[in-house]
Amino acid sequence: MDKQMSWNNLANKQQELKFSGSILVRKSGQTIFSESFGYAIHSEKIENQPHTRFSIASGSKIFTSVAICKLVEEGKITFDTKIINCLDIDFPYFDEEITIHHLLTHTSGVPDYFDEDEIDDFEVLWEAQPMYRVRSAKDFLPMFQYEKMQAKVGSTFKYNNTGYIILGLVIEHISGMNFVDYIEKNIFQTAGMTDSGYFSMDELPERVSFGYMEKPDGTWKSNVFSLPAKGGPDGGAYVTATDIGVFWEALMNHRLLSEEMTSILLTSQENVEEDIFYSYGGYMELNEQGVVKYIQMGYDPGVNYRSVHYPNKDLTIVVCSNKSEGAYEMLKEIESLIVNK
Repeated sequence: MDKQMSWNNLANKQQELKFSGSILVRKSGQTIFSESFGYAIHSEKIENQPHTRFSIASGSKIFTSVAICKLVEEGKITFDTKIINCLDIDFPYFDEEITIHHLLTHTSGVPDYFDEDEIDDFEVLWEAQPMYRVRSAKDFLPMFQYEKMQAKVGSTFKYNNTGYIILGLVIEHISGMNFVDYIEKNIFQTAGMTDSGYFSMDELPERVSFGYMEKPDGTWKSNVFSLPAKGGPDGGAYVTATDIGVFWEALMNHRLLSEEMTSILLTSQENVEEDIFYSYGGYMELNEQGVVKYIQMGYDPGVNYRSVHYPNKDLTIVVCSNKSEGAYEMLKEIESLIVNK
């Protein structure tokens, strides 16, 4: 990669988008590009840095998936285990045939507490359930526990956040540990993700970026009243771009799961559209030769995240943003420079 050429192109794209966040590109265990833009805290003019921690919204779902795979690997559950047999929580209107597999692949048909086809404003969720009370997986239960099924179990892929909340509850019940503690011990610490964690928005540690949303008049407000007070099984972990690079290397080098279980995690399960599929570990692009790339994404008000890993190139690209938009466009610009040139 011509670093100067790439820097000029990326700088132009960043200016065009007013992108705020951090970018990391790693190949074969070496960082070949790392840069940050914008402010982590606008009011204090504190700039984003490579060590700044960003919320990654649904980008966190892969941590939940890895945790489930670890429990399967340990023989404590299987992918065919029915939810009714591994939880002591009553879901009176849920189909008794729902399995771990259905939840991981968004084919369970359970009611999504945030159905993006029905709700386009995440803040509306917190009118009945104040966000400051949502700090653990069980705190989400009032939002879906007594709702009827959204679709038949085993239906086609339909992205579903509730399914991952339930997976988090399974992790807690089977492991006997709090979800956050389990992830931090078995994934973050094992992988060496020393700056990652699930932090309460009213107890943020150092080096954390605030999420910002643009108002109609062009000014900005933070997302403090737009998200749950603390992230959980369906999203909301804080990471650095560097830590995501570390995560991919740990995962692909079988330090989190065995080689066999890593393969199961990353095997396509559902066709989403054309060449995009969904595995237990998230989205992936396939062609006739096999896997092109694994794809991670996350979006919340004031949060935008994209990460891709090209297994045949041993290449990882990470884009974390503390604004609602821009990560995808920056990722595509990077791919055009170093992958699709």
